[in-house]
Amino acid sequence: MNGGARCLWVALALFSGAACADDRGVSVAAAEATRLDAGAAIDRSQGAVGRAVGDFTLFDRRGRPVRLADYRGKPLLVSFVYTGCFAACPTATRNLHRAVEKAARALGPGRFNVVSIGFNQPFDSPEAMASFARKHGIAAPNWEFLSPPAAIVGALTANFGFSYVATPAGFDHVTQVAIVDGGGIIRRQVYGEKPDPDELVEPLKRMVLGAALPAQGGSFRELLDRVRILCSVYDAASGEYRVSYAFVIEIAGFALFFFATLAFVWRELRRQRPLGRP
Repeated sequence: MNGGARCLWVALALFSGAACADDRGVSVAAAEATRLDAGAAIDRSQGAVGRAVGDFTLFDRRGRPVRLADYRGKPLLVSFVYTGCFAACPTATRNLHRAVEKAARALGPGRFNVVSIGFNQPFDSPEAMASFARKHGIAAPNWEFLSPPAAIVGALTANFGFSYVATPAGFDHVTQVAIVDGGGIIRRQVYGEKPDPDELVEPLKRMVLGAALPAQGGSFRELLDRVRILCSVYDAASGEYRVSYAFVIEIAGFALFFFATLAFVWRELRRQRPLGRP
């Protein structure tokens, strides 16, 4: 990793995470007494890339057990939150919500899942996570808010390379979203309170295309769906994904050329067929 990129990641991940405090009044000196080592936190986070997600069992908003392994088969976005936070976590979650909505429009419904995990146990209970989701207007069917048992928080956060330190103000932590592929492997970490939709959608798009390609054949509808995904591009001016008609025309032109060539070859073969043979 080059020095410039590392410094940028540190700034994005930790400037926002440091603001994740609860509403207790504390002095600046007390808050500065315990801080996260920024460089080590980013190294730990990047060290998780390529790692398999462990088969941890957590609890959903209704208190039902959920295995992370059950999410395999589709790409998964994973964020860590602290429900007592009044600044960074709510902001990051709302911005992630907007990015997820854009990704769903670009890729189609049901193509990926999202989980937000409460790391401050026992306070981030299923009830607290449900309240957090309601407060921020998140009701997407592919987004769950999970509470891990306190005993596994250390192993769970280490697995994802997520770092946090308790401070007098609450928690100093990395603000990150892990992108996990359908096989349960962490492929990328996206940092900051306001993730660029392109940083999430492009990796998801590649994963969805890879997962959607069947071993043999494939229906015409699946082919059209893959073309639609390929032809969507991020418009920075509007902040939305839109269809790239230039790409559509390019694909249509290639298809026309392919079938015209095929027809020409077929005609030539028929023309050169010896007389008297069927």
